[in-house]
Amino acid sequence: MNEVLKNARRIVVKVGSSLVTNEGKGVDAEAIGNWCRQMAALAHDGREVIMVSSGAIAEGMKRLGWSARPKEIHDLQAAAAVGQMGLAQMYESKLSEHGMGSAQVLLTHADLADRERYLNARSTLLALLSHKVVPVINENDTVVTDEIKFGDNDTLGALVANLVEADALVILTDQKGLYSADPRKDPDARFIDVCEAGDPALEQMAGGAGSRVGTGGMITKVLAAKRAARSGASTVIAWGREPDVLVRLSQGEPIGSLFVAGTAKFTARKQWMADHLQLRGVVVIDDGAVAKLRDEGKSLLPIGVVEVQGEFHRGDVVAVRSLTGHDVARGLTSYASSEARLIARKPSSEIEGILGFIIEPALIHRDNLVLMD
Repeated sequence: MNEVLKNARRIVVKVGSSLVTNEGKGVDAEAIGNWCRQMAALAHDGREVIMVSSGAIAEGMKRLGWSARPKEIHDLQAAAAVGQMGLAQMYESKLSEHGMGSAQVLLTHADLADRERYLNARSTLLALLSHKVVPVINENDTVVTDEIKFGDNDTLGALVANLVEADALVILTDQKGLYSADPRKDPDARFIDVCEAGDPALEQMAGGAGSRVGTGGMITKVLAAKRAARSGASTVIAWGREPDVLVRLSQGEPIGSLFVAGTAKFTARKQWMADHLQLRGVVVIDDGAVAKLRDEGKSLLPIGVVEVQGEFHRGDVVAVRSLTGHDVARGLTSYASSEARLIARKPSSEIEGILGFIIEPALIHRDNLVLMD
């Protein structure tokens, strides 16, 4: 456990509703202040932190004077809309006490299912991190329907970890971690301190299909760890009220249950792009661009592009080919084929003048490119 969290540079932290709202009584200023202090400490240590926070509906219910959770979806959405104000205000206030900026980001499943919206969300989050701002993310409960909702913020945390290619996902909850069985009922239940994410046996332990064991929402956390592992992120499930839990985890202390990703971060991304079968197009590049990619690990700039073949959209996987027809790389393009043709052979400084906008200086950023040799 020590090395996994100790070496993590980009961390997604998900906090459960019961922790954020003091068991549903409204936003818990002390608890949020405590986590904000820890996130600031991690940021000052050179880490990048993204917070996925529940609690908007509970805070909205408090502000509206409702004692019971409504069943009508429009009432739930109204409560979320009211509660988001308090939740965002609290995070902003507590982070600013430590000299940290904050931003509210509301997402739906549709944002991550649509190619361009996915890339826009990714670009926004990475830009916020580059400006030393902590994004505070929640599901956009004011507009979700049953068809597009994430369903729970554990899943949302995993999807965000995938989105930004985080090194680790930390799920803070009201439980110490995963046990082999319900410790309240089975005296032989053992605590699972380290395991491999995606192991089917873990779902049985957490109360999955065919199991009589139910540990209060642990199954969604185990499935989230499995999902996060697909992009190489390991997950820790830990008790949210453990003193200095985030700081201690970042120092390598073994707290909670660690779900180790079976594939390293960059290996997972490389494998996904290299194995991508649905190539939407080809960009042919000159020898100078080939050398920049292979020898210097640079991004592919438009000036090195000789020809654009096929029709593709922003975010599609395309082949990068040399003048001799050799596949040099594959990558996610930042521009559509029609735009790429206009800026090919042009310096990046002219992109905005040609297109009327600029997404980024590179046609394919090095983080979105994998060499085929």
